[in-house]
Amino acid sequence: MGPAAGSGTARYLVYFQYLGTEFNGVAAVRGSQRAVGVQNYLEAALSPQEAAKRLNSVVPVKFTISSRTDAGVHALCNSAHLDVQRRSGQPPFSPEVLAEALNAHLRHPAIRVLQAFRVPSDFHARHAATSRTYLYRLVTGCHRPDHLSVFERNRCWALQADCLDVVAMQEAAQHLLGTHDFSAFQSAGSPATSTVRTLRRASVAPDPSSLFILPQENRLQFWNLEFESQSFLYKQVRRMTAVLVAVGLGTLMPAQVKVILESRDPLGRHQARVAPAHGLFLKSVLYGSLGENPASVQRESEETPGWPKNPPGDRQPKSKRPGVRCLLPLEP
Repeated sequence: MGPAAGSGTARYLVYFQYLGTEFNGVAAVRGSQRAVGVQNYLEAALSPQEAAKRLNSVVPVKFTISSRTDAGVHALCNSAHLDVQRRSGQPPFSPEVLAEALNAHLRHPAIRVLQAFRVPSDFHARHAATSRTYLYRLVTGCHRPDHLSVFERNRCWALQADCLDVVAMQEAAQHLLGTHDFSAFQSAGSPATSTVRTLRRASVAPDPSSLFILPQENRLQFWNLEFESQSFLYKQVRRMTAVLVAVGLGTLMPAQVKVILESRDPLGRHQARVAPAHGLFLKSVLYGSLGENPASVQRESEETPGWPKNPPGDRQPKSKRPGVRCLLPLEP
């Protein structure tokens, strides 16, 4: 539960994006002089020293991140909630002021706050998320590292193969859809108590040529893999991607993906594959009902200043996808 009503504390939902190349993941790293997480910079932007210039929060601000990402993984749109407590008698800051203050004091150019919204005091960015979508970017025809544009390096997995059997990859992806025990696609170190997940979408599709590829470099072809679920196991997306790429390269048959899945064995002979972190992007985090009583939540959210009635980037009718959606185009 969040702070009690009348405490002078306002809770916000914040969307942010980052290039993960220089970070040890999104989570804050404590007590290390070298490793640093995106959360370290977000919280530093509202540290007592910095926030005093703009927000005057009575207590230090802590970000509760919705979706953990590993070192080197990027986010087109991640989210977090945070509380800002003002002095007695002072009204809460508007979401616009909060977002502006965060961006003004961020000390790393690879992080940007996209938007902020007021939310109920018991809202939880991680637990309330109803869907997460990850995008994995591939490029074929890259026979040497210097064949890839400098602007695309660390933003996709460059394959030396000239082509992929995309039809076979799409067939293999069908075996992953639905509710399964995904133990075979989980890496060691996962804190999950259950390995059962429901994969709602797994797609493989060509991507229009990158804006950073010159016309004479038309041998390069980009591909997008997308996976949607309410939650994922540790490195599940990267391991599923690696297996689908193996199918596309002809080293695995589509039916073998089903065998791997049903084996529930993360140490099987085909499970050593893990796609590189730098091709992975957290694309969107969706929120549906924010409590047990949707009607009361609807009323509370409509009365809460700044709550998004029609979030930017929401391309589906609100009746079909209630709540908040953050889905933004890929940026370099």
